[in-house]
Amino acid sequence: MASFTQNEIFTATEVVRNFSAMLGKVEQNQKIVILKNNKIQAVMLNLKEYERLMGAVELLESIYKNQKA
Repeated sequence: MASFTQNEIFTATEVVRNFSAMLGKVEQNQKIVILKNNKIQAVMLNLKEYERLMGAVELLESIYKNQKA
């Protein structure tokens, strides 16, 4: 399971009320973990990090498919 620092965790209400500030944090490569009813519901990442992660997923899927064949 992923671990997060206290300064990355915000309630959904905080995110809505401070969306521009939250987006600023994301643009500075900080991830935002969003809680709703005290449970993690979402993570905001900047586009570059999202694309990097999706590239890793595609690579791993390709490796897995090649091993099955």
